[in-house]
Amino acid sequence: MRAEDIIIAPIVTEKSSSGIQEGKYTFEVNKKATKIEIANAVEKLFGVKVLRVNTISVKGKQKRVGAHVGMTSDWKKAIVSIDTNPSDKTYLGKGGKEVKVSKKYKDSIDEFMGA
Repeated sequence: MRAEDIIIAPIVTEKSSSGIQEGKYTFEVNKKATKIEIANAVEKLFGVKVLRVNTISVKGKQKRVGAHVGMTSDWKKAIVSIDTNPSDKTYLGKGGKEVKVSKKYKDSIDEFMGA
């Protein structure tokens, strides 16, 4: 699956907007997508470092129009926690020397609310 097929739309509610200060963004995602696929898609599309992905399967609700009764479709919601303070990574290289790797990650998703 492509990253564009995994992330369907951002979810903008009062509760999801309050999570943005903590680095938590909420998306509607493909029902068949796994947490790893969601994390890779968000990193690819927005250029941020994903720390954690929580998913929720939302059941459809019963809706009524006049005498006709139907159901809305089931969907999947993902709450993605990103690294709001990306720092350099260090590891031991050849010969026991310490090597720094600085990856350029953003600390927020600017396109989330249409900014």
